[in-house]
Amino acid sequence: MKFRVAREVLADAVAWTARSLPPRPSVPVLAGILLEVDGSQLSVSGFDYEVSARAEVDVQATESGRVLVPGRLLAEITRALPPHPVDLTAEGPRLSISCGNARFSLPTLPVEDYPSLPAMPSSAGVVDSDVFAEAVGQVAVAAGRDDTLPMLTGVRLEIEDDLVTLAATDRYRLAVREFAWRPDTPGVTAAVLVPARTLADAAKTLTSGPEITLSLSSGSSGEGILGLSGKDRQTTTRLLDAEFVKYRAIMPNESASNATLPVGLFTDAAKRVALVAERGTPLRCEFTPGQVTLRAGGTDDEGQAEERCDVEFEGEPLTIGFNPTFLLDGLAAVHTPRARMDFTSPLKPAVLSGVPEPATDDEAASRPAERPGSYRYLIMPVRLPG
Repeated sequence: MKFRVAREVLADAVAWTARSLPPRPSVPVLAGILLEVDGSQLSVSGFDYEVSARAEVDVQATESGRVLVPGRLLAEITRALPPHPVDLTAEGPRLSISCGNARFSLPTLPVEDYPSLPAMPSSAGVVDSDVFAEAVGQVAVAAGRDDTLPMLTGVRLEIEDDLVTLAATDRYRLAVREFAWRPDTPGVTAAVLVPARTLADAAKTLTSGPEITLSLSSGSSGEGILGLSGKDRQTTTRLLDAEFVKYRAIMPNESASNATLPVGLFTDAAKRVALVAERGTPLRCEFTPGQVTLRAGGTDDEGQAEERCDVEFEGEPLTIGFNPTFLLDGLAAVHTPRARMDFTSPLKPAVLSGVPEPATDDEAASRPAERPGSYRYLIMPVRLPG
């Protein structure tokens, strides 16, 4: 195998593929990146039996072939190369890399022991890449990190004709986002559970093209695969074989009071007050008409903080406590200048949602109408002392 490629193109493809490599591979070959040259195209691949990643770039090839090399080392080398074309040559058990005055020689791994990448499932439809990245980011923040509870580490992806719904929860908060997409088959329905970390990483890094293609296959128990492909890149992940919570039954249908918050000012105030909140202690929010008072701390052996923020509030005065990290995560995810919080009682979940800014006539004509309730972030309150 022998080819020449632009340094920036190679470094970008290798870095993107290396992101999916396991930190502690079960067998040595899974730490490798597979380089395959066929004609004038190079594919850069990684696979750990759960997640696969494949990037394709155009090269000037003089000899086709395939070679498996240590992935993270290759990523570090290609990132550090000088800004010149890169020549790669595989000879026997080594890969030679030449770029300007820099020369590297890497040992190769046994390519015959490397597992075959899973085939990309059949296409289900396409979605705008920016919409998909935003939606996944808004929902994945609520996914659990405890691998002993697999159903909480995933994002529920539901397809109902031209509507996609994403949901994730860690038992203390629940995030739900809806968005439109363009299915290949009208009336299609599906519901799968995707590992949240894999989905979030893929959604952020597949935005180089205008669209992302979603592909689905469902085999016997635990064998389903989700495929995501963008411009010159594609990734697959094995689906989680777990039952997701019936989240629609958890979301309140009505509220006794609500507040409209200026997200920036309220977030800054909450961050300042939360500085004195010891780990596990709540941020106290006292809502009254026209304002909210935020408090944290209060015992003799810890700091105290208090700050008022102007808000629009409707309903009876309410005092409720939240985990400050969970509250700030939700505020950061609404992506609107103002947000609405709906309350039932101080001991029942509150629901945070974005308040769309009123559109001008030109904007309203050029963009589709926002679906009602397109993003909702439910947060469980914390019982306040006393």
